Amino acid sequence: MAYNVAQKLISSHLLSGEMTPGTEIGLRIDQTLTQDATGTLVMLELEALGLDRARTEVSVQYVDHNLLQSDSKNAEDHDFLRSACQRFGLWFSKAGNGVSHPTHMQRFGIPGKTMVGSDSHTPAAGSLGMLAIGVGGIEVALAIAGEPLYIRMPEIWGVRLTGQLPPWTSAKDVILEMLRRHGVKGGVNRIVEYYGPGLANLTAMDRHVIANMGAELGATTTVFPADEQVRAFLALEQREGDFVPLLADPDATYDVNEEIDLSTIVPLIALPSSPGNVVPVSEVAGRPVAQVVIGSSANPGLRDFAIVGAIVKGRQSHAGVSFDVNPSSRQILQDLTRMGATLDLVGAGARLHQSGCMGCIGMGQAPANGSISLRTMPRNFPGRSGTKEDSVYLCSPETAAAAVLTGKITDPRDLEELFNLSYPALELPTTSSVNLAMLEGPLPPDEASRVELVKGENISSLPGFTSLDDRIEAPVILVVGDDISTDEILPAGARVLPYRSNIPKLAEFTFDQVDETYSSRAIETRDTSGHIVVAGANYGQGSSREHAAITPRFLGLRAVLAVSFARIHWQNLANFGVLAIEFADATDHDRIQQGDVLVLDGIREALVAGTEITVHNTTRNEDYAARHRLSTRQVGMLLAGGLIPWLREQRAAESSDKS
Repeated sequence: MAYNVAQKLISSHLLSGEMTPGTEIGLRIDQTLTQDATGTLVMLELEALGLDRARTEVSVQYVDHNLLQSDSKNAEDHDFLRSACQRFGLWFSKAGNGVSHPTHMQRFGIPGKTMVGSDSHTPAAGSLGMLAIGVGGIEVALAIAGEPLYIRMPEIWGVRLTGQLPPWTSAKDVILEMLRRHGVKGGVNRIVEYYGPGLANLTAMDRHVIANMGAELGATTTVFPADEQVRAFLALEQREGDFVPLLADPDATYDVNEEIDLSTIVPLIALPSSPGNVVPVSEVAGRPVAQVVIGSSANPGLRDFAIVGAIVKGRQSHAGVSFDVNPSSRQILQDLTRMGATLDLVGAGARLHQSGCMGCIGMGQAPANGSISLRTMPRNFPGRSGTKEDSVYLCSPETAAAAVLTGKITDPRDLEELFNLSYPALELPTTSSVNLAMLEGPLPPDEASRVELVKGENISSLPGFTSLDDRIEAPVILVVGDDISTDEILPAGARVLPYRSNIPKLAEFTFDQVDETYSSRAIETRDTSGHIVVAGANYGQGSSREHAAITPRFLGLRAVLAVSFARIHWQNLANFGVLAIEFADATDHDRIQQGDVLVLDGIREALVAGTEITVHNTTRNEDYAARHRLSTRQVGMLLAGGLIPWLREQRAAESSDKS
């Protein structure tokens, strides 16, 4: 049978199930990636699981989010993470070494391997011919412990690329074109696979840009073949020995088909406040810009910084623009400096920041209220920047550089006339500045077993939750619409991120962006009835942070009744014992108001039987039909109160059978 690349990756790691879209499959996982904003919980979960040592081929913990150290909290997290890596046998990437996704690609990514990461942009590794999937932290912990990853088999969406990108456009415009066509829900329950003759003109790091932001389409992941461009990248990184060719069979087919002629791509930009709100740059040209930020995992490659340096070289940033540059890795900063581009950027007025996520996650670089910030980043959800009333646009490095010089949104093609500037031809280094100094390898097992976890006062234990009740009678304390992101459920930023390992404190910020009174109102019913949230379509899009499920659960959330859920958050809710059900009739969403009391009866029987659950609104004397999409395994997990208590029950049953 002829297989495409995604099918080859899945079939070679399939442990259970069949490759039929919609059915649950179990996959063997080779590698894991965690970052510090989500990794602290992963390490606490490894402790709760009683892990002796990582059972993956490679597991790496990166410190790239919580970099600002205004007090002791982030430093304590870093110390804890380092000690956990030593104890459990993981690699540790020190603060300042780089953003997890490009750094992992440079140092650890291998074609043909599978990887899960507690970061929704983990699919960036698909640029190397890997099957890389973003999941909740507890699922990463289980993968580290040698357990399979369970997902629903996605459809494979084949996107055939032809032609070559015109000057003044780049890979960011390709993924923005996909988002312009399909929005933030177009890739739900799909793997996007790019193929065709146009791939020959996209480097591995170009592909990283596209695979990274496939998450914004809602896709399970994105894959590319491992071809000569991937070989060239690994050779550049002095790792050509890790190259394994992985190509689709000549007569491979796809469940969904699409084509993009790269030669027709124009400079594009995502308007506030969604990555799916995409228009040509020319349509919004002239709007004044106060800030431009270059960097993030969405445009992390050396050429993404070097092209900006070449455009602004010998010129000065507009007087009204804050020009910020976040190198994506220590290695890329070294290469940028070696070729002279760092001086070009600084000479043009750039403010050079740490190698890390920084403004992408709202960790510094917050813009002024109401002013426009252009960013080469993957997301512009409301308030994600750290400014509640922000106005963030997403664009390519070329479009960002044009705004640096003009002080307004400018089609970069217009620079030829405005500045008599031809599109720069870059000469990049033929060998990367490989730097391993800030990577610590796993300790030998006997030494690792003697390591004590370093827990500062800001490190709390993982909360324990009770099993799911058969009957829920609780008030609706929040009603929200479509496309609510995990940034809106549990914000990031310098104000919140330092508490990621302190659940009781972190819970105070839950839904802060949507309703500042949510946490205080939730506490009022936490120990009695609990509460319910009613939501629209695509609830929980965006970041994989499981904190967005844990803190509402900690505050007494019993159920979420939504039109539909984003994949990762839906799984995270189940992982922590929250009933996630969908309206059978989407119009029923508008019939429920905040303060209504809902009754769900016979829950456990309905879940096991797979039948609809009747939701009775006692306030309005109305009934609504709801359904779930949980597998038998997920139902058992939910009934036990979540993944960890379910695993304990399973292990206890296995021990009993053996005795």
